[in-house]
Amino acid sequence: MFKLLTENWALKLLSLVFALILWFFVMGERKLERSYAVPLEMKNVPKAMMVANDVPSEVAVRISGPRTLLMNLHTDDLRIVIDLQDLPPGLTSFKRLEERLNIPAPLKVTRLSPSYVDVKIERVAVKRVPVKAILKGRPAEGFRVEKVLTVPESVVVEGAEGELSTLQQVPTTPLNVAGASSDLNGVVPLSYRGKFSWLKKPENVEIKVTIGHRPEGH
Repeated sequence: MFKLLTENWALKLLSLVFALILWFFVMGERKLERSYAVPLEMKNVPKAMMVANDVPSEVAVRISGPRTLLMNLHTDDLRIVIDLQDLPPGLTSFKRLEERLNIPAPLKVTRLSPSYVDVKIERVAVKRVPVKAILKGRPAEGFRVEKVLTVPESVVVEGAEGELSTLQQVPTTPLNVAGASSDLNGVVPLSYRGKFSWLKKPENVEIKVTIGHRPEGH
């Protein structure tokens, strides 16, 4: 053992001296502080689940440390990753985000904004809901809208279970019936703006409007 320690002792001593010089240089170098916009990434979302709340895509980070290390820090390598594997449905708070930032030891995080993130996991659900035809304008004088049909009558929406639980219908974009004195047919896009849900199959719908005479006295 002693022989192994003393073997090439001159080379080992020289390496130690260089290491000490580098350490003193780094620690004694003028400190600097810089700000970064660090991407926040989520991985391993559980199967048949989804993130159902607003999570920032970036975290504002201030890092301080020796000028040389800080200036040579590759911003492309900076990221904060949150692993969602096996996370149950509900709201989970992820704190101490600075510990997820891989930076050299002499560098220190002095500030994060936000300092934590809440992630809400919900089951992905599918729901069929009625289409609501939206009309604008008024038929010609003496006429009225008697009946409105849509083809298809319903569409399928997919997304966060909680959001779909309150969804009752999907509206169309408006069909103009201003001045109409006879039946109208029009093809219009659906107007769906779900925050955490989407149309399973985005499609246009046909609106069939029956226009009839307004009874006298009305």
